[in-house]
Amino acid sequence: MTHDKTVADLVVERLVAWDVERIYGYAGDGNNPLLGALQRSEVAPRFMRARHEESAAFMAVADAKYSGGVGVVNSTQGPGAVHLLNGLYDAKLDSVPVVALVAQQHTSVLGSGYQQEIDLSSVFGDVAGAFMQTVAAAEQMPMVIDRAFRTALTHRTPVVVVIPHDVQNAPAPDLGQEHGFQEHGVVVTAPEWTHGVVTPRDSDLARAVEVLDAGERVAILAGRGMAGAQQELMDLAERLDAGVTMSLLGKPYVDESHALVGGTMGHLGTTASARILQNCDTLLIVGSNDPWTEFYPVPGQARAVQIDLDPAHLANRYPVEVGLVSDAANALRALTGRVAQRDRSAWRGDVEKWVGQWRDISRERAEVPARGLNPELVARRLSRHMPHDSRLAVDVGSSVYHYARQMDLPTSVRAHLSSTLGSMGCGIPYAIAAKATAPTTPVVVLAGDGAVQMLGINELITVSEAWPGWVDPTMVVVVLCNGDLAEVSWEQRETEAAPRFAPSQDVPEFDMAGYARLLGLRGVRVEDLEQLDAALEDAFSADRPTVIAAVTDPDIPLLPPFPHGRQLLGAMREGLRAEGDAGGHGLVLLEEYARIEEERFT
Repeated sequence: MTHDKTVADLVVERLVAWDVERIYGYAGDGNNPLLGALQRSEVAPRFMRARHEESAAFMAVADAKYSGGVGVVNSTQGPGAVHLLNGLYDAKLDSVPVVALVAQQHTSVLGSGYQQEIDLSSVFGDVAGAFMQTVAAAEQMPMVIDRAFRTALTHRTPVVVVIPHDVQNAPAPDLGQEHGFQEHGVVVTAPEWTHGVVTPRDSDLARAVEVLDAGERVAILAGRGMAGAQQELMDLAERLDAGVTMSLLGKPYVDESHALVGGTMGHLGTTASARILQNCDTLLIVGSNDPWTEFYPVPGQARAVQIDLDPAHLANRYPVEVGLVSDAANALRALTGRVAQRDRSAWRGDVEKWVGQWRDISRERAEVPARGLNPELVARRLSRHMPHDSRLAVDVGSSVYHYARQMDLPTSVRAHLSSTLGSMGCGIPYAIAAKATAPTTPVVVLAGDGAVQMLGINELITVSEAWPGWVDPTMVVVVLCNGDLAEVSWEQRETEAAPRFAPSQDVPEFDMAGYARLLGLRGVRVEDLEQLDAALEDAFSADRPTVIAAVTDPDIPLLPPFPHGRQLLGAMREGLRAEGDAGGHGLVLLEEYARIEEERFT
C-alpha cells in the first residue's frame, strides 16, 4: 500500500525532531489521521493508550515531571478534548511543560453546530493562554509545532495545538528548507530551544546579604525551583544556621534527615515547619510559589528575600524586601560566599530541638492504636521498604497528609503528585508515566480508596495491559481503604464545625485486591499490623505489579500543625460531637493527637 505524505506525517516528523519518545492519548475519529501516521512511521514516538483522556493528560504531566522533558497528549475533538482539561490545569498550576495535540472537525463544517463541534479556542483559552493555536493551513504546521514546544519549555506551561481532521489529511507541503525555500505568508522555523544561565545582579545580592546578615533567626522556604541546587541550599542553611521548610513541591528535593530540616509547611505540614516559620525574623524563599500564605510568617514579622527565575513570582505570596532573579544554584552559591558564618547560634539550637520533637511526634502519631491500620504507620512503613531509586506517585486526599508527615525519603526518590490543583485520581496515571520514563525502576503509588475508585481502577487495566512488556515489573500500589473521603470529612468538621455528611463521604466497599487478581496482577488485603511488613516485602520482590489494600481507620485525625491546629480543635470537636456515637472514636483519637502535640512542644 502506498501513501502520499500528509500533514499528519509531518507532525510525527516534527515530534521526532523534538525528541518526543511517548504520546499519551485515546483514539477517536478526529485524531485517526495522526494515529495512522504514528503507525506508518518507523521512528515515531510510542503511543501510550489510557482508558480515558483525563488519565492520558495526567500521564503527560507526570511524564514531564519525572523525565524533565515535555509531556505530549493527543485526543479527538469534542468530549475527548474536554476530558483533557483537568490534566492540563494540573500542568498549568504546577508549572509543567505539556503539548496537547487536539483534533477538530473538518474546517468546512466549523460554525455549523456539527456533531462534536465545540469552540476549542474558548475551551482551552485559559489553561493554554501562553499558546493556543488552530492550524488552518498545511504550511503552518511545522511553525506551530515549533512554537508550541518552545513556549511550553520557556514558560513551563501547557500549550494546545488544534488540528482539524481535513488539515491532518492534507498533502504535506514541500517547504524545501534545505534548498533555501522562501515564500510570502509562510514562516519557516526549526525545532530548536535552549536556555541560558541566569545570575543575580550584584546590587541585588548586596541588598540580600544585608538582610540575611542582619537576621538572627533565618528560615528558608524551599520549593521545586531549587531542585538543581540541593547541596547549595544546605550549604547556605549551614552557614546561616537557618531552619529549612519545604513546599509540597519542594519536599522531594530536600534531605529530611538533616537536623535543620523541619519538613513540609502548610495545613498538611509538620509542627517543626510551623514553629520555624512562626518564630523566624528573616525568610529566604527559594523557588517557591506556595499558596499556603496563612502559614508564612505574619507580614511585618520577618524581612524577606526571594530567589526565582520568574520575576513575576517575586513578592507574589509574601512582602519581599529583596528579589533575586536567578537560577537557584547560582544565587545560593553567591549568597553563601558573601554572608557571615554563624557559630551555632541559639536559633540553630531551637530549630534542631523542634525538628527532634517533630520526629518524636510523627513516630508517636503513627503508633496510635487504630481500628484496623493507622494510615500514618502504613505510609511510614512503606517508605522504609522503598528502594532508594524508586519513583513515587501520591494521589490526592488524606494520603498526601501521610506522605508529607511520615515519608522521609532520600532525595534519590522522585516523588510527584497533583500539588497545586490537588486533583484526585492522578496517582495511578502518574505511576504509569513514571514507569514509562524509567522502565527499570521500581514505582510506588500511595492512594486512598476514593481516589482509586474515581479513576485508578480504570488505569489498573492499563497496568495489566502494559506490565508484561516492562523490563522491571515492580509496581506497588498501596491503597488506604477506609471507606471514607477522609480529607473532606475532616474539612467538614474543621472548617464548618459540621458533622460528617455520610451520603457525600461514604466510599462503597470494593475488593481492590480481588480486582487486581482479576486483572492478572497480585492483590493482597492487609487488615492488621502483623501482615504489613511481609506484604510490602513480597510486593517489592514480586514478578508482577501488586495492589495492597490496606484497611485503615478513617477516624485518624488530619490535624494541622500546632498552633494552627490548636485553633481548630474546637470546631473539630464540635463536628465530631454532632455525629453522636459515630463520632466518638474520632473524638478519642483527636484528643490523643492533641495531647501528643501539646506534650512534645510544652
